[in-house]
Amino acid sequence: MQISFTTYTDNDKTEVLEMMASFNKMEGYAFDPMGRQKNLLEFTSNGSLGRLYVMKLHQQIIGYLVLAFGFSFEYNGRDAFIDEFYIKPTYRNKGIGALTLDFIASESKKLGIQALHLEVEPHNVHANKLYLSKGYRSNDRKLLTRKI
Repeated sequence: MQISFTTYTDNDKTEVLEMMASFNKMEGYAFDPMGRQKNLLEFTSNGSLGRLYVMKLHQQIIGYLVLAFGFSFEYNGRDAFIDEFYIKPTYRNKGIGALTLDFIASESKKLGIQALHLEVEPHNVHANKLYLSKGYRSNDRKLLTRKI
């Protein structure tokens, strides 16, 4: 399977927003279409915030990944958070997730990223297994969040 990875463009907007809605519905997260559209514009128009990558098979969009930049003294510089990672259901469990994580590791190295972080729902057995197989490890901490 020949998967290509491209940086998001405005031509991808409709499909990416549809996939974002599907991702949030699948996980039971709240989804505000107008707020998401605003965030998408802000994020993709400011390269210092991160990158949004689109996965394609034969020029057809099959998934996306949001890589949000940060900085960590603990990890000696720039780090990044895989904020969202979605593959359309038809294309899951075919090795595309593994290819995508390899691509992101390679791209992150080029971007000077020292560490990659991600969250995974405990119930997502396939994703947990994939992430562990690609070298992601629990740091035995809990991610705590406060909305401001």
